[in-house]
Amino acid sequence: MGLLLADAAGAGGSSVLLLVVYIAIFGGIMYFMIFRPQKKEQNRVAAMLADLGTGDSVLTNSGFYGTVIDIQDDTVIVEFGSNKNCRIPMQKSAIAQVEKASSGQK
Repeated sequence: MGLLLADAAGAGGSSVLLLVVYIAIFGGIMYFMIFRPQKKEQNRVAAMLADLGTGDSVLTNSGFYGTVIDIQDDTVIVEFGSNKNCRIPMQKSAIAQVEKASSGQK
């Protein structure tokens, strides 16, 4: 009788260890497939916004193209259109892409 209880306890410990191994493998896969790429994208966006300068062409999250004319802490003033009359302040986080202004403009 005591031998059967010892075997049952040993089998239960083995299944718990197997469950822990599966959880560790699943956690590793989740890290490399979800969390790591998300963190890399956040770092890329933060670097893009930190490097934002006056005169850069930007694409907003709503799909508008414009030119940065002034930068404050977390706000930028973007000029839209060719008539230079539409200037809108917006948050930096509303910028999706940045194209640096070329130094050799004509």
